[in-house]
Amino acid sequence: MCVAGFAGSQKLAAVTPGSASPSPGANTLSTRFAASLKAFLCQPLLPFSVRSANQLSVITPLRLIFIANLRQLIYFLFARPSAKFPSAPYMENDTVNASPITAMEDARWGLRRHEWQMIGIVISIKALLFLFAGQSYQVLQNQRVAGARGWLEIWNRWDAVNYQKIAQFGYTATGEMRPLLVFYPLYPWTVRLLAFFTRDYMLGAFVVSTLASLVAAIVLLRLVELDYPKELAQRAVWFLFIFPTSYFLHIGYTESLFLMLALSCVYAARKQRWFVAALFGALTCLTRANGLVLGPVLVMEAGYQYWTTRRWQWQWLYIPLLGLGFGGYLLLNKQVTGDAFAFTSLMQQFFSKSLSSPLTGIDNALGSLSRAPSEAEMIGMQEVLFIALGLVCTIVSWIKLRPAYSVWMTGNWLMFVSVSFVLSVPRYTLTMFPIFILFALLAARRVWFAVITIWSILYLAFFSSMFTWGRWAF
Repeated sequence: MCVAGFAGSQKLAAVTPGSASPSPGANTLSTRFAASLKAFLCQPLLPFSVRSANQLSVITPLRLIFIANLRQLIYFLFARPSAKFPSAPYMENDTVNASPITAMEDARWGLRRHEWQMIGIVISIKALLFLFAGQSYQVLQNQRVAGARGWLEIWNRWDAVNYQKIAQFGYTATGEMRPLLVFYPLYPWTVRLLAFFTRDYMLGAFVVSTLASLVAAIVLLRLVELDYPKELAQRAVWFLFIFPTSYFLHIGYTESLFLMLALSCVYAARKQRWFVAALFGALTCLTRANGLVLGPVLVMEAGYQYWTTRRWQWQWLYIPLLGLGFGGYLLLNKQVTGDAFAFTSLMQQFFSKSLSSPLTGIDNALGSLSRAPSEAEMIGMQEVLFIALGLVCTIVSWIKLRPAYSVWMTGNWLMFVSVSFVLSVPRYTLTMFPIFILFALLAARRVWFAVITIWSILYLAFFSSMFTWGRWAF
């Protein structure tokens, strides 16, 4: 748990009903905050902007604690502390302690030192990926990339173009843009908003994805730190951003925005901010169809917290608000075509997809192995391999991870394969964030860290090169 503002880096004692009292000298957050409030109110008010060592010595440590906590209240991620729950009741002895509290002196603009470092790593990965893709494009295509814009245009392919069309022209029930109604609206709406400032829809799409990917990195880092040490959380973010299809986090696709919103929803639920969780969940449902999986996730998390603490929270009644996002998408369909479920027929007509049993979807993926060599590899073998990866990690998550994370894994995997034509599973797997926690746990051994890293980087280079060349890469 990352609540800054206490001198030193000592851990808080999480007290639950029926548990033993904290040891002498270990105070709960509420008692410390109450003490700091009393000390603050009983002393003359001094300005917060302390500029010199002499001025700093005037303010007592308790007042620093109070001021630091006030600063945290304006940030969602620090807004309401909550007790730390173990990863799973049956894994109590194996649960790794969460990261210690970080002093306020290490925070800048609401981010701690290692979080700034992680942002630097993500930006470095992004820059190196763009550099590699641009250079490989020039060498293998024997064609120069023209200007700074050209380095972005080689990524502007497939669905990225469709989202920009929606951002620019909106939805329509007729013409060549009619099939685009199957794309959910929040991402193109944010692109349109950014394009108002950038005066360029493609550039606006890159800005949205870049900002969302950076926020997603920090939220994932903090989410993992609720249960594990800082080093393991950093490894999880590392594996996310070198995952073979992680280039979708940097370009004009929905993955970065969707992942940021889904992670924020889960993190808010873990911090017991249920209205915020429902709000993020609704926005997630307005971004992608599998945002609906957050409904069972939040129900499972609420049930787990009740089972752990035996306390009812009326704020759990906010959970159904999550459905408003999907309701908004149905309303959009109704307004454009007169049919709230028009997207289902469009999906089947133009994308050959309809709901089916997982066995049917997997069987069709296996059938693609008999295609021509190029298609057999990309539409057959890679789809099957990532289906298998998702299935294995889903099973392991029920043993190793928090139940809500397992529900997220199970729901997403079933949605990916329960269609008549399975496609883009390697890209969809990117949003199954508990996979990267499992990778981080496995990578505690150096040999597995090396294996996962090498596999990820090699296939990231392969897939990103294919994508920028204009070939199908999920």
